Amino acid sequence: MKADIENAELALQKGGLPLPDATHAVSRIASLDLKLIADELNDAGNALLKNILTVQECEALASQYGSDELFRSRVVMSRHGFGRGEYKYFRYPLPALLQGLRTLLYERLVRVANGWNEQMGIDIRYPAEHAAFIERCHQAGQSRPTPLLLQYGAGDYNCLHQDLYGEHVFPIQVAFLLSEPGRDFTGGEFVLTEQRPRMQSRAEVVPLRQGDAVAFAVHHRPVQGTRGSYRVNLRHGVSRLRSGQRYTLGVIFHDAT
Repeated sequence: MKADIENAELALQKGGLPLPDATHAVSRIASLDLKLIADELNDAGNALLKNILTVQECEALASQYGSDELFRSRVVMSRHGFGRGEYKYFRYPLPALLQGLRTLLYERLVRVANGWNEQMGIDIRYPAEHAAFIERCHQAGQSRPTPLLLQYGAGDYNCLHQDLYGEHVFPIQVAFLLSEPGRDFTGGEFVLTEQRPRMQSRAEVVPLRQGDAVAFAVHHRPVQGTRGSYRVNLRHGVSRLRSGQRYTLGVIFHDAT
């Protein structure tokens, strides 16, 4: 065990553990219960996807944070009033594991996204394949990749926000927790708030473990009321870390201007 830890630390110093390909993670996503996910997204605006990544996949992804050649930019949140902590946006081409996750998750979520737009009276429909949607983004000048790796330490947090990067927005995104609560960090809960018309906001904490993901609304979603469907506005963030270090992989399906 001590040797494994030392080897992992050495790999981090050198720029990261070897990344596995997408084969096994994609297989796990393909086996997800799509009806259950759709029901949870429609009912609560988020869906918990358990055990999508293995411990080894999580550790390999987190270890890439020091591999500058994989990223196009680094953001220190305190400099912009976003919170505390930092994150890096991946550059194209994305690592095979990340590309596989992004492609297949989009295909699993696109039906829900189109259903939401129909209920909210939004004319936009999303193509069945992610490559076609990315082409739409690029034609509109949104050509910078948005998947990102986030790093939090003790005292860090992420203010409530929405990940909007241009005119074209896919209304669902996914976040993977790469660290284990209680072992790697304390605090640092994933928080969602939902602002309802003429009502007080609703808050929810999603209980994630290492390798779990949460699919959630980017900015708004439809809710069925007694007089039909109405629109609610959502934001997400991370509560303050009490101790340790927390890594998250964010998978956003639209690109940025």
